[in-house]
Amino acid sequence: MKRATNLLLVPRRIQNLRFLSEKAAGNLAMEPGKKTTHFGFTDVDEEEKEKKVHHVFANVAKKYDLMNDAMSMGVHRLWKDYYVGGLQIPYNAKILDMAGGTGDIAFRLLRHSPTAKVTVSDINQPMLDINPSRLKWICANAEQMPFESNTYDLFTMSFGIRNCTHPQKVIAEAFRILKPGGQLAILEFSQVNAALKPIYDAYSFNVIPVLGEILASDRQSYQYLVESIRKFPNQDEFARIIREEGFERVTYENMTFGVCSIHKGTKPRK
Repeated sequence: MKRATNLLLVPRRIQNLRFLSEKAAGNLAMEPGKKTTHFGFTDVDEEEKEKKVHHVFANVAKKYDLMNDAMSMGVHRLWKDYYVGGLQIPYNAKILDMAGGTGDIAFRLLRHSPTAKVTVSDINQPMLDINPSRLKWICANAEQMPFESNTYDLFTMSFGIRNCTHPQKVIAEAFRILKPGGQLAILEFSQVNAALKPIYDAYSFNVIPVLGEILASDRQSYQYLVESIRKFPNQDEFARIIREEGFERVTYENMTFGVCSIHKGTKPRK
């Protein structure tokens, strides 16, 4: 009651100013040509999302693998092992691992297929600086890849596409750079089984941001990561996007009751 009473006591002039400012903000949001997207649960201009995501991963780069272990209790390693182990990789294959970060997928790819030539690409240079090695590292935007068309046998992306402003553009670019017959394989968080959802949500929103604050001194970035999972299309919707961009034999496989899923598709040979 006290709060309601205080609101009633706000001078009418201030109330009018507040109304006008809110109206102006609404008009700005509706301004023609102004495109918005989500950054977690917050709506932002499309042009701002890339900068904000870049800032998040620049902040978490040095503690990225440690935080993955803490958040998933190490299970993310099993997901990634299974993901890479299920790939059919041709001899001397050219592989592009987009949003490759610290190279945890790329090194698994090399162990799985020692003859492969793996390029790791990420929009965030601090992530690429973590593990210099014999891998090829290129800083690039997944929505505008600086790679020639019909070049790669396999495109992989692990827990990165949900952070892109336009996931469909990433899929279109993957289609472009793959050779005919090339394979797309994406590992991403997804929609969890309904029976597990209350527990999963409680853990995600109450524990993960706290772990981020304790282990990485960054609660806000991990709050965003939790929210970004909820904004990403569910399994069927994402599979539809992949098919619409031209891929055939599109499938997905849930892991850990749908906490994450492996999506695959093949570029037609014709």
